[in-house]
Amino acid sequence: MGSQVSSVAMSVRAGQGSDEVLVSQAVWDYLAAAGRPWLLEFQHKQGLSAGILRRGERGGCCAVRLRPIEGGARAGGGTTGDPVSPATRKAFIDLCRCARKEMSKQEGAPKRKRSLLPCVGVVEADGEGSLLPPPPPQPRRSQRQQLRCTKPADLGSALAPPVGQEAPPHREAELGAASFAEGEDIGTSCSICMGEMVERTTLDRCGHAFCRSCLDRAFQVKRACPVCRLVYGQLIGNQPANGSMMVERDPDLELPGHEGYGCICIIYSFPPGIQAQEHPNPGVRYPGTDRVAYLPDSPEGNRVLGLLRRAFEQRLIFTIGTSMTTGMHNVITWNDIHHKTSLWGGPRCFGYPDPTYLVRVTEELREKGITAD
Repeated sequence: MGSQVSSVAMSVRAGQGSDEVLVSQAVWDYLAAAGRPWLLEFQHKQGLSAGILRRGERGGCCAVRLRPIEGGARAGGGTTGDPVSPATRKAFIDLCRCARKEMSKQEGAPKRKRSLLPCVGVVEADGEGSLLPPPPPQPRRSQRQQLRCTKPADLGSALAPPVGQEAPPHREAELGAASFAEGEDIGTSCSICMGEMVERTTLDRCGHAFCRSCLDRAFQVKRACPVCRLVYGQLIGNQPANGSMMVERDPDLELPGHEGYGCICIIYSFPPGIQAQEHPNPGVRYPGTDRVAYLPDSPEGNRVLGLLRRAFEQRLIFTIGTSMTTGMHNVITWNDIHHKTSLWGGPRCFGYPDPTYLVRVTEELREKGITAD
């Protein structure tokens, strides 16, 4: 195999029939090479055999046909006479794409040894697309002069109702539940502006304290503690509102590390649309997308599923921005709540086994105010 492989020659896509996949000859040779058990493991788990149907397709591809193995056990409880399901074909396509990814890495760094693991699917490692950076720190002298010459920020009026009126029951949680300590020591530094505390304001749920004006500006960006990121009130994201979240269960498909339980398949679907005022480029169109993620059908997996439902309803799972995988602008991307988009391959391939994943994603959801309480 040469040192340069074009993206056209390494293409992987669905074929004409439900049991056919078009794979570049280079990827197929790499996948079927001796010493790599990926293909054998896939065939054993799915109860299928994969073989070349014809060569010489457009782009240097070969047509690979998936056929049930006579007398073999099919994943999902199917029989040898059943047609190949779209999910099974997608799993094989993603396996080929994983092989293509490993080929690209080896071409880019031939002297570096890598551990090769089979994986299904790719996820985008997007950053915090919906959050803005905090304002730059101001000199202490300028801050004091500003406080001396202007009225206090709106945070104070939000914390205390007018004289003679009672605050609504939800007022405290909605507005951050911060309390102003008039006579407390202001000698400690504020972790936002890094200066001395000016009108020390303490958040009652986590106990962190800041300058009154610093906390006011921070809450205008995100109603969460700047130190521990504990959310005050309900956080609403800018995920496109026209999407759907569907759940399917496969009791016969076991995820590595969660043997004895079935598999939960989460399907996110978004049609094309036009960006609203809350998005980076209002009025600009964005393409639709479909994403698939997996959870174990265990008590802990179902608990995380419930949290993900709430996050989806609060429009926190996705955002619109630039894909860190493809570099494309104005597309739907993940929004810092990680999903397992692969069945196998471990954390490196965004799949299982991953013993701490359910704990990590629970913490990511907690930071956005999504908890089981």
